[in-house]
Amino acid sequence: MKLGLHLSQLTWPNGPAALGPDLAAVAKAADQAGFEYLSVMDHFFQIERYGPPEHEMLEAYTTLGYLAGHTERIKLLTLVTGVIYRHPGLLAKAVTTLDVLSGGRAILGIGAGWNEEEARGLGFRFPPMKERFEQLEDALRYIRQMWSDEDAPFTGTHVSAERLLNVPQTLQSPHPPIMIGGSGEKKTLRYVAQYGDACNLFPGPELEHKLAVLKQHCEDVGRDYDDITKTVALWLDVGENGEKSNQLLDELGKLSTQGVQATMGWAPGVPSLELLEKFATDIIPAAAKL
Repeated sequence: MKLGLHLSQLTWPNGPAALGPDLAAVAKAADQAGFEYLSVMDHFFQIERYGPPEHEMLEAYTTLGYLAGHTERIKLLTLVTGVIYRHPGLLAKAVTTLDVLSGGRAILGIGAGWNEEEARGLGFRFPPMKERFEQLEDALRYIRQMWSDEDAPFTGTHVSAERLLNVPQTLQSPHPPIMIGGSGEKKTLRYVAQYGDACNLFPGPELEHKLAVLKQHCEDVGRDYDDITKTVALWLDVGENGEKSNQLLDELGKLSTQGVQATMGWAPGVPSLELLEKFATDIIPAAAKL
């Protein structure tokens, strides 16, 4: 079982003026601790689960570029990008740039988007759900073509382009992994089977069913189910003094038996570097054996 550290809450004790050095220190510590992934939110307002909308929120791809310069091996992604916020050409170029400048460590995390409050607040168009999923499929097809040797025109339901030129290309071959977030059975999991390299689901009673649905979609489109990396979003809480470590490891063990290969989650207590040291010594080595 691999672990990913998700930086979902940036209202830290030293305030905005210190976010740069604090983020650099956390990223370096997570890299050295053995976390496989480092992810950030792709939101513009803070979401209710972590605080009021007025709390700090940084733009995702600027942040990932900064974190790339302070890390060496950890993989970098959003969890996950709302497709409505960026034209797919811009998004493909941003992730390509991240991949090149990080030495091949970028992952595209993408989904249909859901946060109507921030979209309307900043004036982004927030289409109905049907259109958002059409845009998502357009983006997946567009970006996969832009990451190929084919720079031909593209025609989708909502976007057209004359030449999908991408120079330089990504360092990862055939392209950076595409993680699709969400658990919708008719569209999202079908897109995972058809276009994705990883899924991101929620743990709970429905997880086994969702994975079974994904497996059926893979069979329907002729995709090897084992080629899909299965991840879940999980609260990585070891307690203030590590007293919940065994509880977390038990939960990771159960997820592993269900076929989950990685968990992505906020660790309460970050930006504490001492907390990340606990993961390095007590959690990540044990999780690797699951």
